[in-house]
Amino acid sequence: MTNSLIIDLFQVAVLIYSVVLHELAHGLMARSLGDRTAEDMGRLTLNPIKHLDLFGSVILPILSRITTGFMFGYAKPVPYNPANLTDQTYGPSKVALAGPGVNILLAVGAGLVVRFGGPFMGKTALELVGYIVWINLVLAVFNLMPVPPLDGHWLLMTFLPERWHGLKVALYRYQWVLLIIFLFFVFPLFFPLLSGLFTLLTGINLF
Repeated sequence: MTNSLIIDLFQVAVLIYSVVLHELAHGLMARSLGDRTAEDMGRLTLNPIKHLDLFGSVILPILSRITTGFMFGYAKPVPYNPANLTDQTYGPSKVALAGPGVNILLAVGAGLVVRFGGPFMGKTALELVGYIVWINLVLAVFNLMPVPPLDGHWLLMTFLPERWHGLKVALYRYQWVLLIIFLFFVFPLFFPLLSGLFTLLTGINLF
């Protein structure tokens, strides 16, 4: 098996379990706040089959790998009922932030492995762990953006004053158009930031 194939398969595995852990974190946070919807639907599991989405988990990773050289994707959102949350004011934001929070923890943990274990690791092993950092940084930063239906938009909805109600309505009405614009024209502008964060965590330049 060639190194290139090993790296591609590893990227697939990292992406799948990074998005699975992301969604699982949403469900666990919701359950901790009183909502058991995800649990009742069998979504509080590490079984990737329960979380995979045809476009986000299969088609998009293939397209992103072909066009950018890196894999990117998402899983089916874990369902929850905001009305069941014990914290009605900040609960939705807490649930939303749990997903990117897990990705940040994974990126930091893998980054520390690269930074302090790099001198003792082979080139291939270093590259593989580096992909854990990169993929989780991308997932965290992307999902923190304040564009519906991304996780970050819950922060915007929580803290926007009521007089901005019209903006909230417009964001939801045009969310898919805004998301496509953001994905293809705005998010690529964040790559220098992501590359800088990668270097900050690992102490090495991006691949």
